[in-house]
Amino acid sequence: MLIGYARVSTEDQQLDLQHDALARAGCGKTFDDKTSGSKADRPGLAAALHYAREGDQLVVWRLDRLGRSLPDLIALVRRLDDAGVQLRSLTEGIDTSTINGKLTFHLFAALAEFERALVRERTKAGLEAARARGRMGGRKHRLSPDKRRLSVELYHAKTKTIGEICRLMGISKPTLYAYVAAAGAGR
Repeated sequence: MLIGYARVSTEDQQLDLQHDALARAGCGKTFDDKTSGSKADRPGLAAALHYAREGDQLVVWRLDRLGRSLPDLIALVRRLDDAGVQLRSLTEGIDTSTINGKLTFHLFAALAEFERALVRERTKAGLEAARARGRMGGRKHRLSPDKRRLSVELYHAKTKTIGEICRLMGISKPTLYAYVAAAGAGR
């Protein structure tokens, strides 16, 4: 069975174009969402996936209707494949029930994995270069060393509550606890 899925990003947009294309493709049932593709909660897509059975084909007007991220799209195609459901995109002409369609998706997956590895490698190299120049990552301290020391002294003196110390210094409780822990570690 051909199962259609249509999505627009906002309530103001119309699904007519996608519905017409999906009907021409022969979809017996169509599920809809009116929400951003980046949202994980898409009830129409969830219903379509729940409805689909082995041997069915999920049909979309364009791949971007399934989501904005290539890794998410690839994960969805793998999930469909595991369930024995194929994917067909009308605009791109991709059909995972064919060898060419499967090849296209394997290429997408390989490129996405390669891109993630490059990003990790560049990030690691950038952090190492910054450390070599004496720069450390993370947020800057909100307080000067003297004020950090004072906040720790107030904490240990127990003359003020945690909340009072935080308001006085303009910091959050986790920040105060981090300063106390750092002072205890001799940093």
